[in-house]
Amino acid sequence: IQLVSHEASAKKLKGNAVKCENTLFGMGNPLLDISAVVDKDFLDKFGLKPNDQILAEDKHKALFEEIVKRNKVEYHAGGSTQNSVKIAQWMLQKPHKVATFFGCIGKDHFGEILKKKAEEAHVDAHYYEQNEEPTGTCAACITGDNRSLVANLAAANCYKKEKHLDLDSNWELVKKAKVYYIAGFFLTVSPESILKVAKHASDKNKIFCMNLSAPFISQFFKEPLMKVMPYVDILFGNETEAATFAKELGFETDDIAEIAKKTQNLPKENTKRQRVVVFTQGKDDTVATVGFLSALVQEHTLEECIRAGHYAANVIIRRVGCTFPEKPDYH
Repeated sequence: IQLVSHEASAKKLKGNAVKCENTLFGMGNPLLDISAVVDKDFLDKFGLKPNDQILAEDKHKALFEEIVKRNKVEYHAGGSTQNSVKIAQWMLQKPHKVATFFGCIGKDHFGEILKKKAEEAHVDAHYYEQNEEPTGTCAACITGDNRSLVANLAAANCYKKEKHLDLDSNWELVKKAKVYYIAGFFLTVSPESILKVAKHASDKNKIFCMNLSAPFISQFFKEPLMKVMPYVDILFGNETEAATFAKELGFETDDIAEIAKKTQNLPKENTKRQRVVVFTQGKDDTVATVGFLSALVQEHTLEECIRAGHYAANVIIRRVGCTFPEKPDYH
């Protein structure tokens, strides 16, 4: 992880956050991951790159039908933010329900699986359930060490601020949190929900974290992304996402440290907190983000957050899907 922050890294990321229920809040696209090993012909047939993250189009409909027929198909609860809060909860272990998650699912079998998996992971998931669309899925097409992800958002795309986030009982859970984490992917669904949460965090001097998620977010959802940016206290991304972001913003540099500095200096609402930019350079970069979050919830220093991030990435990188051993061997 390469990190940019003007604060001395020994300083605590003060957020008066301690481990209690609903301290970490995440909101995003809950998806059921369908993983299978495929070959190059399969990727070529559907025009996929070996390592990529895209949203499904009509031409990918058959892909979902084909992948489930493969032998050795595995199903895991997925979705970038949901996975993140799940791993953070695992790193923290006790108490249960430190992590809250909001997102939209369908009233169907896959939706029930997601509810069960969230419960097993001790995450306090509150889903907006609707009938119009089925629960979202994400095909993980694995070739060797590469995985090409194709997300069919379906129900995940139906999240409604006024039908869920704005309800008093749900907003109370948002208010309970001290650390907020939302992946850039959710900008395609409900930017108004993200803004409401981000403004709350900023007003109350709490920590709002965001992830650039994928190059297409900076390319095609730049406007909503930049509306949220002034409220972002910690921004995560990998080197490809960072480079695309820089290009979209006309930074005119491909030096990752330089991009991080320029990103850090973008306008910021809450001036009590200096923006921290965490750009990962490595194979399983997203997981490092999560270990970082688990340490953040406990008010650890930046260095400790980074160490926790590396630990989480190293454990989960060796396993299929977003799965992990019963307990972390991390102190």
